[in-house]
Amino acid sequence: MKLFRPVGVHELRLIARSGWNAFPPRLAGQPIFYPVLDEDYAVQIARDWNCTDQASGFAGTVLAFDVEDAFVARYAVQVVGGAQHRELWVPAEELGEFNRHIVPPIEVRASFYGERFVGEVDGVTGLPGDVVPPR
Repeated sequence: MKLFRPVGVHELRLIARSGWNAFPPRLAGQPIFYPVLDEDYAVQIARDWNCTDQASGFAGTVLAFDVEDAFVARYAVQVVGGAQHRELWVPAEELGEFNRHIVPPIEVRASFYGERFVGEVDGVTGLPGDVVPPR
């Protein structure tokens, strides 16, 4: 199954450090990992929320990745707004196992930067300058 994940700069750096193969553990206060099923929804979050959020570094990147169908079928689709606002809710304690069922690499689809973003953006990849792009 193709899934999408909007991430901020800190999470993006951790994913890049994993070799674009895994998502980092959830932080305290983040009980679920929520990949989304619709790329437009991921873009909406990255562009409209992450770019205005200090904790996201005032930037949002949309990632795409595949997860083995048989594994991901255990998670019910959650609709959290309009029809396109569909997510999977993966309990934080299951994220390690979820990562083992990702078919790498995690791909970059789009990056967005808010007015308050601080840092360099690579002109070729569109990623923050200190993030090594996926191969």
